[in-house]
Amino acid sequence: MSKPELVHTIVDTLEEKKGEDILLLDLRGIAEFCDYFVICTGTSDRMLEALSDDLVRSIRKSHQIKGQAEGNGRDGWVLVDYGDVVVHLFSPDQRDYYALEELWEGGKALVHIQ
Repeated sequence: MSKPELVHTIVDTLEEKKGEDILLLDLRGIAEFCDYFVICTGTSDRMLEALSDDLVRSIRKSHQIKGQAEGNGRDGWVLVDYGDVVVHLFSPDQRDYYALEELWEGGKALVHIQ
């Protein structure tokens, strides 16, 4: 299993589960702690929790990798850590507030599903 296969499975899973404004950002050569960010918006606390749970379950089944989820939907930000791939699941307000796309604007957008 390669990283590109993993990130595309993550993006596909989030899209299937109705995640919104999904962005795959290539940070290789920019960030030392990971290679990719996947940023996605969920419209409610429940949706953020469902996206996180489904993603962890799907990736464990398809790639035999256990993701480490941190945060919860009530806070508006759930992070799922796959080592070189970090997934950020945001409420619309938290995504606007933290503006990771702007913070990491040097990264290359590989996929953007709106």
